[in-house]
Amino acid sequence: MSVREEHPLPAVPNRIVVTGGAGYIGSHTVLELLKCGAEVCVIDNFSNSSPEALKRVETLAGRGFQVEDIDIRNVNPLTALIDQFQPDAVIHFAGLKAVGESVASPLRYYENNVSGSINLLSAMEAANCNRIIFSSSATVYGEAQYLPLDEVHPISPTNPYGQTKAMVENIISDWVVSSAERAGISLRYFNPVGAHGSGMIGEDPLGIPNNLVPYVAQVALGVLDEVQVFGNDFGTRDGTGERDYIHVEDLATGHLSALYYLLDHQGYDAINLGTGHGSTVLEVITAYEEACGHKIAKRIVDRREGDTASSLADPRKAETVLGWKATKLLADGCRSSWLWQTNNPAGYQRVVSIDEVL
Repeated sequence: MSVREEHPLPAVPNRIVVTGGAGYIGSHTVLELLKCGAEVCVIDNFSNSSPEALKRVETLAGRGFQVEDIDIRNVNPLTALIDQFQPDAVIHFAGLKAVGESVASPLRYYENNVSGSINLLSAMEAANCNRIIFSSSATVYGEAQYLPLDEVHPISPTNPYGQTKAMVENIISDWVVSSAERAGISLRYFNPVGAHGSGMIGEDPLGIPNNLVPYVAQVALGVLDEVQVFGNDFGTRDGTGERDYIHVEDLATGHLSALYYLLDHQGYDAINLGTGHGSTVLEVITAYEEACGHKIAKRIVDRREGDTASSLADPRKAETVLGWKATKLLADGCRSSWLWQTNNPAGYQRVVSIDEVL
């Protein structure tokens, strides 16, 4: 059963600000919000995204929405916009997200992710907006002390990116509990994959992808030569690393479920969004081969420092608290990724007409 079937309209809050709404997960969530009848305002500085994604979201939804080119580090225009739009809730995606880059440029990550989030909360407080959903990450857990990872697992991030997510979670928690009127949820994602079923919106990494599935997609397309498999001596089924891959459309409906929950709840919580099922690197490559219809070149190389054998979500709290669970499989993610990749071989950088994509 879908979220909209469980929660018929007009239950969704009417006016929603989405920071980072042109990004991968943000654009899919904006589309779901529009389908539910919400009035949406997207705030994005397009430093790691494209306005083209939002044009396609508008086409898919069949209705428009407000878009503002604002950097959340710039407090004055951010505050003015929040005051003008008067949102019922904010979904906060905006943030830098590359682990390696965060190690090389930690101050940039703290300024953008932490200071920007403080600016957003200050703007919300000034406009008397009391509900927020934060785009967090399973990286806050750090090295797994046990599996699957549940929400009571110790928080111990191992890089500046994870540190910023953990810090913003704490800041939001403190802000929420300081007023009985407030509510907030941090959604801890595992490994997002896939694209919208239309092939019109999807993941568009800048440069060489950091994540496995978009990297495999570019090898399948012939843009990159081969997939380097980092280690085959882990204690998993085939010796390669195992991760919990969740379809981006499932993630999007997870945000709607969180919004419904915030309608009649106060206080703060953190909730995993994952499937509870793991796939190894070799299993992902095999699934992608089935999606694209041909073999994908791969080569086993040495492990990377810090890589762990497995990372799996315990998603039971999301089902218990939010009434949400993932419904799509890895095969769905690979098929939709391949459709997106073949329709958009250079992502949004090669801007095509909507008719050509359709």
